[in-house]
This record gives sequence, C-alpha cells and structure tokens, in this order.
Amino acid sequence: MFADLGLPDAEERQTKLRLAYALNTVIDRARLSQATAAIRLGLNQPKVSALRNYKLEGFSVERLMTLLNALDQDVEIVIRKKPRSRVAARISVIAA
Repeated sequence: MFADLGLPDAEERQTKLRLAYALNTVIDRARLSQATAAIRLGLNQPKVSALRNYKLEGFSVERLMTLLNALDQDVEIVIRKKPRSRVAARISVIAA
C-alpha cells in the first residue's frame, strides 16, 4: 500500500499501521474508553486519541509492540528464509 504510493519507509509504515490496527481491535473488544485505555497503556489521552485515529508519527514499532503487551497480548516475531518463488523478502504483521 505505502510502497505503491512511493512513500519513504513504506515497510515500517505498513508494520506500524497493522500493529495499531491490532491495538485498536483489542481496545474495541475490551470496550475500553480512551481514558481507561490511557491508564492501561501508560499514555495520556491525546496519545490514545492519536493511536485510535492512526496518527502514528510519534510511535515506533517497538513501542506499539510494548503497548500490545500492556493489553495482555503476546507479540511473536518469526524470522525465516523467504521462499524462492518470491523476489523480495518482506515484513508481515499477522494478528490472530
């Protein structure tokens, strides 16, 4: 998506977007208000609002993973050799 737009750091942007989507899904499922989510995440309410609106400039990939941990979510990173059938290696985020 971001690569198609020619944006710099396309893979990082996509990874952050998928992690934020996972965070927002957990917040929605738990029916947390922004104030309650802020307390659970150790953030202020404006940061939670930014996260909820996918304004991710102030969030690193590592920080988003840590926030998922704060909501009792395991984050697993798997590294493996790419298949020969694919030209380039890739980074994937899969929320279960």
